[in-house]
Parts: sequence; C-alpha cells; structure tokens
Amino acid sequence: MFLGARHLLLLSVVVIQLQMSVLANNTKLAQAAVAMPDSYSSDTARVILELGGNAVDAAIAAQFVLAVTLPEAGNIGGGGFMLIQKDGKGDFIDYRETAPSAAHRDMYLDKQGNVITNKSVYGIHASGVPGSVAGMWLAHQKHGTLNWDVLVEPAVKLAEHGFIVHPKLASSIERYIARMAKKEVSINFADYFSSAKANKNFKQPELAATLKRIRDKGQAGFYEGETAKIIANFMSEHGGIITQADLKAYQAKSRVPMKSAWNGYEVLTSPPPSSGGIAILQWLKMYELTKPAKGLEHNSVGYIHLLAEIGKRVFADRAEYLGDPDFFDVPKAALIASDYLEKRSSTITLDKISTTENIQPGLYESEQTTHFSIVDKWGNAVSNTTTINLGYGSGVVVAGAGFLLNDEMDDFSAKPGVMNVFGALGGKANEIQPHKRMLSSMTPTILLKDNKVKMVTGSPGGTTIISSVYESILNAVEFNMSAEQVVNSPRFHHQLWPKNVIRHHPGLDTEVVKALENMSYTLNERRFGDMHVIIERDGKLDAGSEASGRGKAVVF
Repeated sequence: MFLGARHLLLLSVVVIQLQMSVLANNTKLAQAAVAMPDSYSSDTARVILELGGNAVDAAIAAQFVLAVTLPEAGNIGGGGFMLIQKDGKGDFIDYRETAPSAAHRDMYLDKQGNVITNKSVYGIHASGVPGSVAGMWLAHQKHGTLNWDVLVEPAVKLAEHGFIVHPKLASSIERYIARMAKKEVSINFADYFSSAKANKNFKQPELAATLKRIRDKGQAGFYEGETAKIIANFMSEHGGIITQADLKAYQAKSRVPMKSAWNGYEVLTSPPPSSGGIAILQWLKMYELTKPAKGLEHNSVGYIHLLAEIGKRVFADRAEYLGDPDFFDVPKAALIASDYLEKRSSTITLDKISTTENIQPGLYESEQTTHFSIVDKWGNAVSNTTTINLGYGSGVVVAGAGFLLNDEMDDFSAKPGVMNVFGALGGKANEIQPHKRMLSSMTPTILLKDNKVKMVTGSPGGTTIISSVYESILNAVEFNMSAEQVVNSPRFHHQLWPKNVIRHHPGLDTEVVKALENMSYTLNERRFGDMHVIIERDGKLDAGSEASGRGKAVVF
C-alpha cells in the first residue's frame, strides 16, 4: 500500500498525543488484527489497539478516519451497523439513516404515479438523516475505554493537514466527475474533490472544522449547534427537507443481534433493519439442507447453481417481509425456522432452474459501502459496515461542513414492484415513512465457537453484500481457506431478479461458465464488494483484505 511521508509524520504525532492520554497497558496477548479498506484507517486502528484501546475504540477511530480518506464510502454523512462481541456478549449498534419528518410514501413519484428518475439517487432530495456520529457516540458510551477526543483526533489531523491520495482514489474521483457531467443532476461534488490528485496531498478544511466540533462536543457537535445549523440552512437553500429538528431527534439504537446455530458454529449477525442477517442464515441453513452428501466442489456448476436457487427464495422473502422493526413486525424467528426452511428448499433441484415468476414469499400472512473487521488482544471483535449508499452518495457536499450527504432514500421502496438502483424489489414493509429506517443489505457478521470469535466478516456491495458474506463463511468453514483466499476467491451473486442472471467475479472456470449458460443462466462478469476478513485458525489470527481494493490487513 502507498504511504506518504506526511502520513507517517501525522501518525507519529497522533501516537505521541495518545501516549500522553493513555496509560500503557502491560497486558500482552499473542495477537490482535485489523482488516481495513485503506492504509490510513488500518494504521490508526493499530495505534489505538497498541496503546491499550479495545476493538470498539479502534473501530470508532477508524470510522472517523475513513470519513476523511475514503470519501466514496467512509462518512459522517451516512450510516451503518456495528456488530460487537465484547466480553463474551453481543451487541448491535444500529446507526442507519432515517427518513426526515417531511418525507412521505410518494415523494419520488410524479403526478402520474411513476418513479421520477434519479430523484432518490442524486442531489439534495436523496439523503436521509445521517446516523454515523450518533452510532460512534453510542458505541463509545457503551463499550469505549479511551477518551472520545483521542479517538476523533487522527481524523482531524488528516483532514486539516491533508493525506496523500492513493492513485485508485484519484482515478475513482476523476471517473465519477466525468460520469456525473453527463447526467442531468444538481450536485457540487467536483467543487470539493476535483483537486484530489494521485500521490498529492489533499486537505479538507471545512471537514476538519466539523470534525473538531465533533471531537470537542461529541454527538452534540454534529446534531446540534453550529454544524446542525449549517446542514439545515444548506438544505433550506437548495430545497432539501432535513431540518435542525430532524437532526436533534436522530437516535442510534442498540439492538439484540441475531444468533443462530449452524454447522457447529454460532452465527452472530445483523438484525433488521438489515435484511442481511436473516438472508445469510437462510442461505447457510438451506445449503446444509440441500447439498449432496458427498459435498460440492468449490465454484463448480452444481455449487453455483444450488446457491443461486437458494438466492431466489431468499430475495423473495426479503422483498415481502423485511423492513424497519420499529415500524413493521418482522417475522424473524419464522423466517429461519428449520421446518420453514425445509419446506422452502424442498422444490430445489440440482439440475434445473426454478421458474423465477413462480418464486413467491414463503410465509403465510453500493454499492459503494465499506466494511472493516477488528479483533483486539482480549478476543473482543468488531464487524462494522458503513455507507452513504452509492459511491460518493448523493454527490452533494454540505457547503461549510465539508462532508458528503448519503443517498440512502433510494433504499426505501419508492413504489411497490419497482426495483431500486440495486435491482431489489420492495413493498409495504419498506415504504417511506417519517423517521423510519430504510431496509439495508449491510451484514456485519461474527462466527463464534464456544462463544469465542472464530471469524469476523462483512463487505460493501449493495445487495451483493449478502452473497459476499455467506460465501466468505462457506469459504472459511466448508473449504478451509485462509483469510487471503477467502477475500480473493471469485464470488458470485443471484437475487431472483433480473431473471436468471448470475453476476460473478473474473476467475470462474470457463467450462463452468459455459455449463451454466447451457442451463439458461445469463452470466455477468463484474466485480462486487471489497472484503476485509479476520479468521482464527489453529489458535492464531489470520487477516486478509481484498487485493482489488486499497485495503490493508495486519496481524500484530
């Protein structure tokens, strides 16, 4: 990974400040590990852990750093989920964005009742009320050990003094600006990011000032006072609907994680408003129910077909039953019950594609996201997935505050039966209502055995997140892969619609591709996700970050 001299200097300054703030902890364990989406977050998380902070402290510091150095997904203008296993107990911090108080069911429809193109995706109307700062604050109040200001300070330094722009980031920004120039959208992204050039220092003074208010005043430094006023005034000036009252009313929530037995392990995963936890449990359990006794070869025709067939049923249930549990009674237990899954999988055959139109819900009644994984020296773990939805969110930077707004309103169902940007369908369970959290595919997950952490996993990628997560678990458990093999093995995804389309990474065997096409699948070779995984193997930690990104995984 590329590291600039200024980056190393800034980190050394931060280390000195932390050492002044924290008493060195002499307790030594063999290892800790971080798997992060860039080198800045990775190095910062390691510093926090080495100076006595726990996994949650490191996660908070990394989250704020990513708001500076990973603008396509890291954020204070978005939201996410943090799954925690600490002192043998699980916790789930839900800091998903919410719909503003002025939001309503039909806000993205024209007078004829048709969805208005791009209104929920780009521009001022696409954003929900951000949750990231409140989520980090709640995680710190419940589980943090180091001072709050210590954890935010590294991000302040990187925004104020600048960081060296990775060539991949510079290229991504350049492509985004060119692509947006061809669309009829009102955004100001280029005003803030066009000067970010490969291997050059990039400063963000407005963002630094916002981070300083968060550092000094905590949650109130974002949701009240000067920052809240800047956001509300910007919204009002450009026709947006988020108000100071919306910001002050926002609350992150601590929820009970989903936990279910599978194949000798306990899967600790994300509850609603994530759709991913239920989905991966359905996928893993139906795979065990339907795979041949002799097993299946990894990424073989039979393996990919079987998991695609399961995916049809998973996504049919997702569209019907999943939404914000504070607004809709999600049948969590029923959806992962053994008798239900046995019945659900009974119509799967290993040599024939199910008719897509016949796959209905079974009960009676960024793609640009980012993920990181942390294990500390006490065996505590954090799996954190955070997003502003599409790459660079709505494309709108809050002038005066320096951060990008999310475009998470597109994750609601704008109209029943109409796909969102990820091709996912939704219905009443996920319709827009004021203060409601939109359904998410983010699926931070931890695998446990005897209540000890065996794997920390997660990924970005919109609806493909779910496939990345369950396949990473199968790669590690079913096929005994190392962390590097898990994150870099070609993955695939099918979600009921588009009909019989399997999206996959480069690297699938050409004969497998031909055989799937002969079964009437359409193969779409296009990468998705950016995995950062930690696995415990034979008493030692093993960490991996996907090679196609700019991540950095370290065991130390």
